[in-house]
Amino acid sequence: MRTTTHTEVLIAGAGPTGLVLAIDLARRGIPHRIVERSERGFPGSRGTGVQPRTLEVFDDLGVVDAVVAGSGPVPPMQRWQGPEPADRWNMTEPAEAPGVPYPEVRMLPQWRTVGILCARLEELGGRIDFGTELTGFAQDADGVTGTLRHADGTTETVRAGWLVAADGGRSGVREALGVAFTGEQVDARPVLIADVLLKGPDRARIDPGHWHMWEGAEHGFLGLRQLEQVETVQVIVGFQDTARRLDTDVDATPDALTRLVAERSGLALTVDEVRWSSAYRARAAMAERFRVGRVLLSGDAAHVHPPSGGQGLNTGIQDGYNLGWKLEAVLRRGAPDALLDSYDTERRGVAADVLGLTARVHRRDLKGDGENRWRRGKETHQLTLNYREGPLSRELRRDLAGDALRAGDRAPDAPCRDVSGARVRLFDVFRGPHFTLLDLTGEDTRRTDPLPDWVRPFRPVDDEGRVKERYGSGLFLIRPDGYVALATDDASDLAPCLTLFSA
Repeated sequence: MRTTTHTEVLIAGAGPTGLVLAIDLARRGIPHRIVERSERGFPGSRGTGVQPRTLEVFDDLGVVDAVVAGSGPVPPMQRWQGPEPADRWNMTEPAEAPGVPYPEVRMLPQWRTVGILCARLEELGGRIDFGTELTGFAQDADGVTGTLRHADGTTETVRAGWLVAADGGRSGVREALGVAFTGEQVDARPVLIADVLLKGPDRARIDPGHWHMWEGAEHGFLGLRQLEQVETVQVIVGFQDTARRLDTDVDATPDALTRLVAERSGLALTVDEVRWSSAYRARAAMAERFRVGRVLLSGDAAHVHPPSGGQGLNTGIQDGYNLGWKLEAVLRRGAPDALLDSYDTERRGVAADVLGLTARVHRRDLKGDGENRWRRGKETHQLTLNYREGPLSRELRRDLAGDALRAGDRAPDAPCRDVSGARVRLFDVFRGPHFTLLDLTGEDTRRTDPLPDWVRPFRPVDDEGRVKERYGSGLFLIRPDGYVALATDDASDLAPCLTLFSA
C-alpha cells in the first residue's frame, strides 16, 4: 500500500542533530516530518559531554533545565595501577570568561539527551515517525520527493521543499548524492564501548564520583564510569592489535566483558548485563559539500569526529541550530537562496576546525604529552567558534581593539535592565526565534523607520556597565542562533543587512 503526503521540510534521522532542527522548526510553525528507522530513540551512552555553547543552545530551545537536572559534572579522573588506585586529576576546566552563563561541561548519556529533546518536540506539537526509513529520494527545482518504508512494510511518498540528512556517519542520503566523504583514520586501534550492569565484591570501589582508568594494562586501555543518575556503568576497552576486528555479538557479551574487565583491572568485577554496545576506530572525516540543491547534510552525515574532546554531538547540534532559522527565512520571508549556501560555508568551516582540534587532542592523549594528557581546555567549549569570515557577517566599525567583539562572533550574555527597570540577562532578550537589534549607541533618539516584525529592538539600561564591557558601542544585529550579524555605528547600515535575510 502506498500513500502520498506533503510537508515543507523532511528530516531523515532523529538523533540530537535532527531533533534540534525539528524543535527549531516546530517553534517557528514550519511544517516538517522527522523520520527514524529505529523503533525507538538511541539506546546508548555515546556522546556524553555537553559543552558550554551547547548548553546555551539548549537554553534558547527550552530544555536546559532538564539537561542540567539530568546530568552531572565531568568527574575527576582516577588512574589505577592494577587493583590499586593511583593519582587523580581534573580532566576539564570551566569557561571562566565573562558572559558565559553555563561555564562547565555537563555529562549526560546520549539516550537521555535524545529523550529530553523528544519530549520538547512533543510539547511543541511535533512527533517522530519511528520505524520509518527513507529508502530513496529524487529532487527537482521545486523540492524533493522521498520514499518512506514503514515497519509494517507499507510505503509512503512524501513531497517536501527541503530534505535534511541527519542519518549518521553511514548516511544513505550522502551516498546517494555521491558526495565525497574524505578524512583520515586517527587511530587504527579498535575500541569497544558498552553500557553494562556491574557487580562483584569490588563493585563499590567503582564509585560514581570518579572516572576510573587503567592505561597500563598489557593489551590496552580500560575505562569505567558510572553514568549519571542510573546504575549503568560505561565500559571503554581499547585494543593494541590494529588488525583485530571487533564483533559486538561476540566481544560485548557479559562473559567476554567480564574477562576483559577482570584481566585489565585486577578487580573482582562481573558484568551482569549488557544494555548497549558499539565498536569503532577513531576517524576524522568531512563531506565535500553540505548542500546539494535542496538536500542538506548535517551532523555525522556531514562530519565524523574522534570522541576525544567531546565535539561530535555538539557540532551536530549547532548544525541544526544554524539551519532552522535559515530555512524559515527562505520559506516564509522570501530570503535569497544564497542564505542556505551560507549554511554550507559557515558549518563546513567550523567542522574543519573542530576536526583538526579533535585529531590533535586524540594524538596528544596517545603520546602522553605531559600534564596535558587527558585534559580538556577551553578550546573544546565551542564558545570561540565564529563566522567572522562568513558571507553573513558585516563588521563596519573602525579602530577596534584587538580583543574586541566582532561581527561573526558569538553574542555574549550580560546582566542589565530593560526600560521598565526589571533585571534581565541579554540571553533572556535573545531567547526565541527572532533577530534582536541591540542598541548600544547611547543616543536617545527613536527610530523613525519601522523594523520588520522578525527583528526585536532592545536598548538595555546598562547601569553596571557589563553590556558595554562585552560589546563596546554601536548597533548590533543578533541572529537567532546567537551570533552577531552586523556591528555598526551607522543606523543606515541596517537596511542593506536585513536584505540578506528576507526579500
